[in-house]
Amino acid sequence: MAEPDLRRQIKEMLVKNLMLQTTADQITDEMPLFGPGGLGLDSIDALELVVSMEKTFGVGVPNSEVAGKALRSVNTIHDYILEKRQTA
Repeated sequence: MAEPDLRRQIKEMLVKNLMLQTTADQITDEMPLFGPGGLGLDSIDALELVVSMEKTFGVGVPNSEVAGKALRSVNTIHDYILEKRQTA
């Protein structure tokens, strides 16, 4: 899978599964997912995101420490998925 395609899939997953009031095209690769100045996701969204990643990409997030690093932006999710696929 080409990297731009994976980033696109991540953005589409975010919009669809978190029912965001935005489009995939409006989400940049470096946009913060949590907090002000980004998508403004909260802890409930984080749980939904972890479940969506498992269903969509077959990649789990084992704990909150890993989630804090992996779920910062589309780019960090992208890198985490590629890393997990290589070690699987």
